[in-house]
Amino acid sequence: MNSLPQPDPARLAAHERGVARDLELLGLPPANWPATVAGPDGRPALDVLVIGAGMYGVVAAGALLLKGIRNLQVLDAAPEGQEGPWVTYARMETLRSPKHLPGIALGIPSLTFRAWYEARFGEAAWAALYKIRNAEWQDYILWVRRMLGLPVRNGAAVTALRPTAGMVAATLATGEVIQARRVVLATGRPGTGGAFLPPGIDPGLWPDLAAHTGEAIDFARLRGRHIAVIGAGASAWDNAATALEAGVARVDMHVRRTSLPQINKGRGSANPGFFEGWAGLPPAEKWSLLVYLDQVKAPPPHETVLRTLRQPGFHTHFGSRLRTARRTEGAVALGFEEGREEAVDFLILGTGFAVRLEGMRELADLAPHIATWADRFTPPEGEANEGLAGFPWLGEGFELEEREPGACPGLSRIHLFNHAAAASIGAIASDIPGASVGAERLAHRIAAHLFREDFPVMRARLEAFDEPELGPTPFFLPRD
Repeated sequence: MNSLPQPDPARLAAHERGVARDLELLGLPPANWPATVAGPDGRPALDVLVIGAGMYGVVAAGALLLKGIRNLQVLDAAPEGQEGPWVTYARMETLRSPKHLPGIALGIPSLTFRAWYEARFGEAAWAALYKIRNAEWQDYILWVRRMLGLPVRNGAAVTALRPTAGMVAATLATGEVIQARRVVLATGRPGTGGAFLPPGIDPGLWPDLAAHTGEAIDFARLRGRHIAVIGAGASAWDNAATALEAGVARVDMHVRRTSLPQINKGRGSANPGFFEGWAGLPPAEKWSLLVYLDQVKAPPPHETVLRTLRQPGFHTHFGSRLRTARRTEGAVALGFEEGREEAVDFLILGTGFAVRLEGMRELADLAPHIATWADRFTPPEGEANEGLAGFPWLGEGFELEEREPGACPGLSRIHLFNHAAAASIGAIASDIPGASVGAERLAHRIAAHLFREDFPVMRARLEAFDEPELGPTPFFLPRD
């Protein structure tokens, strides 16, 4: 992996002036145009509240701002610089995506990752870069946030949302309530319902004997110990490598499959056709494709596999199906379907994240009212999939829909802009390649909703517009 280049602050400052110039040339962002609407307390409500200031929260807020929706606020529970996975629980050395992807640029060349990187480190450093380091990606997201002047408030955790016919009330952990006409949940992979825990895993193993790859793990505490990793996805390999690099004596990776998947079909679908067209597919076509992608899975990146294999003490076990994991005398007793048992000092689950509406903190109280694919679609014989059936059934602008019409007024004012949208809208709220496409779709639909709601005000403003055009000509008619 190439060494870290040295930044050039003067060159970056010059580039930032160029970004401001580009925005000026494009007339961005436009003036705020939605009507001022009062909340129940009589004070002006936000037009949009974005929950989450990671990659998807920033790109969503940026797209809204560039549509002239300026009365917005972004909240994140984490401190500034700790939003999302990149410098917290993402333990790979670099992003999985190729470096040439434009990032969260929203169609503005000077806001691309490459433009920022070259301005900061130089063109030679870009040419030498293999893949983007996690911390650099986090720095880039913060830079885009600063370039667009997004109003972000860190250390603010939303615990519940309560929609009404014309407003959504967001309750914070402090008890504060924020009123907004629309809410965007940009809460990343963990925000889809929490870690997926296979049956048979004793929750009593937490926190001292087990962790999910999406949690904080004190690897230094495990130095010299024997751990097991369940799963063979990218995060499982990342954590195995991190553990061994931190001095863990032995890692046993248990894989249900008899071999690793070989082809990343996600790369094959990362193109404008899938990004723009998925939402318009008939439900049966979406479902069939979802089932196919769920079956083929994605392999871990070869860089991650090689990183792990460089470490002594790593062992893989294919066709090893965990049945139980329980606490026993300060260790973890593992039982496997093939009948064998073993004990380890610590267990790491690389089992991904579930999509469970009741597991989403902000939506837990609303979950019984939210339509899912199970409510709207019956799969053909041979295509049943319980996990996919739990995905929410969304409108074309990521809006939640009611399970029973009229039972939860205002539910469609909540837009789910995370991986849980993949079944209805496609992978444009899941990963880096589709981020700007997803944000544009979201902002376009929210702008249309606001315009329809504000149409009386929009028309009144139009009728009141009276800027004379013919003043300099002999055909000008003075007002009486």
